[in-house]
Amino acid sequence: EVEMKEKKARVEDALHSTRAAVEEGIVAGGGVTLIRAVAALDKVDAINEEQAMGVNILRRAMESPLRQIVFNAGGESSVVVSKVREGEGAFGYNAATEEYGDMLEMGILDPAKVTRSALQAAASVASLIITTEAMVADEPEEQGSGGGTPDMGGMGGMGGMGGMM
Repeated sequence: EVEMKEKKARVEDALHSTRAAVEEGIVAGGGVTLIRAVAALDKVDAINEEQAMGVNILRRAMESPLRQIVFNAGGESSVVVSKVREGEGAFGYNAATEEYGDMLEMGILDPAKVTRSALQAAASVASLIITTEAMVADEPEEQGSGGGTPDMGGMGGMGGMGGMM
């Protein structure tokens, strides 16, 4: 039953992606389109510190999808992002094969609508952060080298069992 639900969810996701692609077209996947769009931020002249902060928030947000893909595949995200940034057009990183190349030719695509919506959401959050007087946030967790299966964590609900190793 669990496998059937998973298959159903994948089919529904594929249908939604296909509809979005039909509506607004496709772009190179794997975060490449957002990496290319970061170049436009370099041309933005921030008038004040708040605008500069907003541009930096957007820049980090736009690099995050590629960084996360590489991290999940067990790679070194800074190296990959740097190499993809040096490329042009649809040049990107295929995490499945650990190869660089034209994402469109490799069949790694994203619906343009999804990419646009994600960028709009990031801009909206950046705007909220800039205009907020105070904010409470979680302290970022340090990430390991990635790859492999994550550990299973602790045994939740087993109070008083700490230190048993």
